[in-house]
Parts: sequence; C-alpha cells; structure tokens
Amino acid sequence: MMLTRRRLAALAAATPFAAHAQPAGWDGIAARARGQAVAFHAWAGDERTNAFIAWTAERVQTLHGITLRHVRLRDTGEAVARVVAERAAGRDTGGAVDLVWINGPNFLALKQQGFLMRFAEGLPSFALVDAAGKPATVTDFTVPVEGFAAPWRMAQIVFLHDGARQPSPPRTMRAMAGWAAANRGRLAHPTARNFLGATFLKQALHELAPDPAVLQQPATDAAFSAAAVPLWAWYDGLRPNLWRGGRQFPENGPATRNLLSDGEIDLMVSFNPAEAATGIATGLLPATVRAYVLDGGTIGNASFVAIPTNASAPDGAQVVADFLLSPEAQARSQDAAVLGNPTVLDLARLAPADRARFDALPQVPGMLTPAELGHPLPEPHPSWMTRITAAWEQRTSA
Repeated sequence: MMLTRRRLAALAAATPFAAHAQPAGWDGIAARARGQAVAFHAWAGDERTNAFIAWTAERVQTLHGITLRHVRLRDTGEAVARVVAERAAGRDTGGAVDLVWINGPNFLALKQQGFLMRFAEGLPSFALVDAAGKPATVTDFTVPVEGFAAPWRMAQIVFLHDGARQPSPPRTMRAMAGWAAANRGRLAHPTARNFLGATFLKQALHELAPDPAVLQQPATDAAFSAAAVPLWAWYDGLRPNLWRGGRQFPENGPATRNLLSDGEIDLMVSFNPAEAATGIATGLLPATVRAYVLDGGTIGNASFVAIPTNASAPDGAQVVADFLLSPEAQARSQDAAVLGNPTVLDLARLAPADRARFDALPQVPGMLTPAELGHPLPEPHPSWMTRITAAWEQRTSA
C-alpha cells in the first residue's frame, strides 16, 4: 500500500524534516538495548528469509539480551501506513514499529516526512560497508540514504531457466516477447503489486525507453507517457503468451519458483543472484536450473532496514541493525544454503578471521560469479515504480 501524493504533501506541511541526532556513545546504546523487545516489521513472503530472521533473533538474544519479534508483512506499505497513522495521531514515542525492512517508494515516503531516525553512520559495522564499490548501499532508488537506513543485503535481477528443457533462453527483454510466443505459457512473472513483478517491468522499461537516463529523475506525466509507450506495446504482445494466458499471476517470487520447480514454466525472474544455487542446494529446484543476466545488464539494489523516530526500542533496533551488518550475519546470508545474497561489506576491510568466514563458503552449482553478474543497472526513481504498478493494475483489470 502506497501513500498518495496529496497525503504526503499534507504530512510534509505538518511535520518538518529533522535529522534526529545519533545518541552519543555506542556502549551506552548497547547497554540500554539489553533487555529490550524489538518489533521487526519485515516482508514474510520467503521462508528462507523468515528462517534467517529467526536465526538473527536467536543470535541477538544470546549476544545482546534482545528479544527480536518478526512482525510478518504481506506488504511493507502496512508498516509505513502504521507509522504515518501513529504520527498523525500525535504518537511521537512508543510506536509499534521498531525496525522495518524498507526500500524504494516506502523509504522515500518516510524519509521525506522526517519519520526516520538517522542512525546508520553510528553503527560500528557500518565502517565495513563497501559504499564506493557498491553505491546502492548508500543510494536507494536514486535517493541518497544519508544514514536514515542501514543496508543488509544486495540484490540483482537474474532470470532462471531449466537447461534440460530450455537450453537457449532469451537474452534481452525484447527477445523475451518472441520467446514467449514460441513457448506459450512457459514464462511467468509475479503480480506487479509485488516488488519483483514491478521490477520485471522496470527492467523492460530500462531496455525499451527511448532515453533510459530519464528514469533517474522523478517521473512527470510527460516523461512517463513518453517512456511507457514502447513498454506497454511490448507488454501487450507478451501478456497473452504468459502462464495462464496472462489472466493470473503468481503472488511473489517463491510462488513463481514453485512453478519452475513443478515444470509448469521454463523461465522466471528473481531478485536473488543465487536463486538457482540456493534452490538446488535446498532441494527446491532441479539440478539443471541455471541463472543468467541479460545482455546489457540487469537492475540491482540493496535491501535496507530503518528505524522510525517514534520507535519504542530505538536502541535495540540499532543493535539489531548493526548485527545484520556484522561479518557473522553477512557470511551466513551469503551462504547459498541459507539465502545466497551477496554481502554489502568490503571484504578487504575485514579482519583475517572474518574474511575466512566468506572464504569458507561452499561453491555450489548454479552460483553466478561477480564477472557473470557484471555491474548492476541503477534502480529508477521510486516514482517510476509507483506509476508502473498503477498503470499495470489498470491495464490488467480492464
């Protein structure tokens, strides 16, 4: 659920932007965090991520005496709406959301209103983040993060195919339409109400737009209309050849992966570069499935966690955010048997023992190398995703 521009403007007028200074001294933050309960509002559509959050809860309880509760969301907009409603009602402390997994339009909405705490630069582990080599860790969908969120894992669009059935998948979004016509019903993408389905369309827009540079600016009516013409012409040709004739769409990435595993489709999109490797390692995908990146590259970003200014346990939330950046958590996240997400850290900055955690990770079939992934394409400004989702819903509901 996204906030309307009228609602955002009203909130902006009522609440000036504030930096919310970092409390002095990490030792004091850690001491106050002990014994706190932290409500982590996070999308719950992937059981592997849910298991990782459960493991994180065990570790922060052991290390810091923090009780971490995963508030499972179908959509991050639920948490955003909760924070906005609380602030509109004058609830400036004791809020229900302590930590939230947030990206793109949702991050921009809360940052613009001054509803996020500025904390990331004060985390001890933040010094290990590869901000120069991975600029998406400090810029979210073209929006400077400025410490109002902390990165915790990298993501990049890849496509998965079963090499036993389809050894030569399409290498561009343009070619995908022709491939789908020749292989009717064998391609699926999630609903565009889901971030992955929306990003599938953004990937096509990046390739098809007359000038993809315009995507780095807010989407005006004129800019969106001009860029969207080739996108919808392409999609109108693609949609009838999708799974179930484009009349139904999987709810999310895991649901699409199940279709690939069951042999209902031969091609899918994922935002996890290690989706094939992790699926093979955990038995969720056949050993013949492989991932690949399109010619010309694919969109990439970082996942962030943020702390609302009215959080009930801001100290505990900071300690959890710092743990998510720790070499221990980052190495576990990168393990293909767990999540397979590339780390946000600069491995050259790690102590030898911490670097060894990454060096010891097993190499499994289906894992793409950094060279194969290439340099990710930047995310468009959040306004493009909002408009694409709305336009897709209008077209598919007609």
